[in-house]
Amino acid sequence: MNGKFAQKEMRRAEIRRFFSYFGVGGVSAVVEWALFALFANLIGLNYIYATSLAFVFSTLTNLILGKIWTFKESRAYEKRLLSEAMLVFLASGAGLLLNLGLMRVFVSFMGMNTPGLRVLGKIIATGMVFVWNYLIRRYVIYRR
Repeated sequence: MNGKFAQKEMRRAEIRRFFSYFGVGGVSAVVEWALFALFANLIGLNYIYATSLAFVFSTLTNLILGKIWTFKESRAYEKRLLSEAMLVFLASGAGLLLNLGLMRVFVSFMGMNTPGLRVLGKIIATGMVFVWNYLIRRYVIYRR
């Protein structure tokens, strides 16, 4: 009975962690989308540059909020914030490449090249990359 209870608690903790990361990811996504819209639509940067700049700010937001809320129990990088940040940015960098590839497909190949459609493409790409980012952080960077 104790083993079943422990497994059930572990599943509940994992579900809470996922939804916590979902919230952190949601805040980070809003930061990314808003900055992408600002850089691409208001300032007029090319969507690739706008995506890259928005990514840096979004990843920084995600790192900070993730450490505070989602992965707060992890002591893997205690007193090694730079190492932790480098790993998060490296993993997120792979997500950025996926994000950029998706944006290229949406904008250049699917014709989503109006301000509203570019932002819609960005939202879709962000959603697709979300799972990658969670799995890498949860099972590689903050593994037990």
